[in-house]
Amino acid sequence: MTFHGLLIFSLVYLIAAATPGPGIAAIIARVLSNGTAGIAGFIAGFVIGDLIWFSLAATGMAALAQKAHVVFVGVKFAGAAYLLYLAYRLWTSPARPVEETAGDYDRKPWRTFGGGVTLTLGNPKVMVFFMALLPSVIDLTHLTPAAFLQVAIAMCVVLSSVLTLYTLVAVRARRFFRAERPARILNRVSGTVMAGAALAVAAR
Repeated sequence: MTFHGLLIFSLVYLIAAATPGPGIAAIIARVLSNGTAGIAGFIAGFVIGDLIWFSLAATGMAALAQKAHVVFVGVKFAGAAYLLYLAYRLWTSPARPVEETAGDYDRKPWRTFGGGVTLTLGNPKVMVFFMALLPSVIDLTHLTPAAFLQVAIAMCVVLSSVLTLYTLVAVRARRFFRAERPARILNRVSGTVMAGAALAVAAR
């Protein structure tokens, strides 16, 4: 794959990854309510989920994936259910100043990782990119193993960077909520955002 081709893909992927959607909403809401505990596993789940979609598209399984409607509908609703679970946790958790919010996510990294993967696999925005937009950017029929590896590395760098940037922005915003009442409001807002993201995933 030429450097120009890889650069074009990286720019298109950057725009797609940075565009707000259910995944970005989940990242921001999670950091606002629980800080960065377990966020590395969450981001890793997003990256692996995108790599799975890319592998399906690159190996010619995108058409098969489109036909396996029931399976992917199930995955989509599993992602929505995970977001609703997080929303419920936020709404029912006790209001505490952000310095005291520890969360349970750092003790169960497998859960955050699995949640990130499930959410990405069921995210309609991700599905559209890899099944509809990607073939117009990369000639998947002539994708060599070396080119596949180059694209995969570019995806890891771009997506990790984008999600880390959103995380840092959310961390800075979180510092404004240091009293109990603002913390309660923050939990409610984050829970509402998470529930909205779940509805966005399920409705598409």
